[in-house]
Amino acid sequence: MAPTARKNAATPHYTVPGLKPDTAAEVITVLQDRLNALNDLALTLKHVHWNVVGPTFIAVHTMLDPQVDGVREMVDTTAERIATLGGSPVGTPGALVAQRSWDDYSIGRADANAHLAALDLVYSGVIEDHRAAIEKTEELDPVTEDLLVTQTGGLEQYHWFVRAHLERPDGTLVTANAPTEKAAARKAKR
Repeated sequence: MAPTARKNAATPHYTVPGLKPDTAAEVITVLQDRLNALNDLALTLKHVHWNVVGPTFIAVHTMLDPQVDGVREMVDTTAERIATLGGSPVGTPGALVAQRSWDDYSIGRADANAHLAALDLVYSGVIEDHRAAIEKTEELDPVTEDLLVTQTGGLEQYHWFVRAHLERPDGTLVTANAPTEKAAARKAKR
């Protein structure tokens, strides 16, 4: 006889004490989306690290390595939380591409300002989605909420490092209202 089908592929057979499997499944779904976003961000940061050129190359190149390391740590923590909740984290490139709701990073070899302008939008998107995930997990699982709050603080600091390069003396950003990475990159060259 075939085993009974699970209600939801993400519904674990067991989870942490005090959390119902259906609730854990909701949290796992939120975390898998964040895992995909963080994996993508780590790869994007490394791509920029390899493709940045120009007079401020070394400053940006070396600024990005600690960000890559920090985001990779967030990836590991997120995957381990999924496993702790009884889920199975999926970190394959194919799953990331199939499950994501955003496009690939669109800038290749370019000067530091172009990449930083595009990264401004990337970080904005990741942080907005992390904040939405915090709201979703607030009632479901405060432990996961705390993990996401901590990660968001780190992401916001990295974003500040990027934005510091894009800020005008009056406090406005050269990338203000840019709808796409390429548009932000163009605005940064003016």
